[in-house]
Parts: sequence; C-alpha cells; structure tokens
Amino acid sequence: MSIDKLDCRHEEMTFPSGKAMGCSYRWPGGQYCVIHTDRGILGCGIYDCEIATKFGIALAICRGTPQHPLCQPEDLLEAKVAEVSDPAAQLGIQVGMLGRDALELLMTS
Repeated sequence: MSIDKLDCRHEEMTFPSGKAMGCSYRWPGGQYCVIHTDRGILGCGIYDCEIATKFGIALAICRGTPQHPLCQPEDLLEAKVAEVSDPAAQLGIQVGMLGRDALELLMTS
C-alpha cells in the first residue's frame, strides 16, 4: 500500500463574512471536498445529514454529477444544496439554495 497517489489539500478561504477552511481529498477512483466553518459544514455527498443531526452539527450537502463532480472546495460554492441537517435548517439553510448562500448563513447566523 502506498500514499503516492493520494492528494490532500487544506487551505484558508476568505469570504466577505470571514474565513473558513477548505479541504479536498483525492485518490485513484474517488474524491471528496468540504468547507468547514466554526458554525458548521458545507460538504459533498459523502457526508450524512442524519448523523450530523444526531450530533447537533449544522451540515449542508451539495451533490455533484458525473459531468460536474465536486472535487475542490470552490466547487461547492456554485453547487445547489441537496440536503440539510436539522441544525442547518434552523440557521435558514434550505434545499435548492446555492452552496455560497448556505456558507454565508453558516458564517453569519
């Protein structure tokens, strides 16, 4: 087993409302990405809203498509939110809004 084909990226992202941590992970045959804030998470479809709700985590999930996969944290910003945890819904995050708008609520609510 080798880590030579694995790729990991963590970087501070700056937005009008503050800073967040963008992360992406890639390996042969797969990837996922996420943006972490101090109030919650904007992530791709690998995350689980039911579990996030049980732990009181505000989570908004965006899902990519084969034509437009979500590979880097920036990809989440223009993707539509497909699912939200209960704590995220309490912040006003709704299915169908852009990830950028959900992130704004995670950073300011």
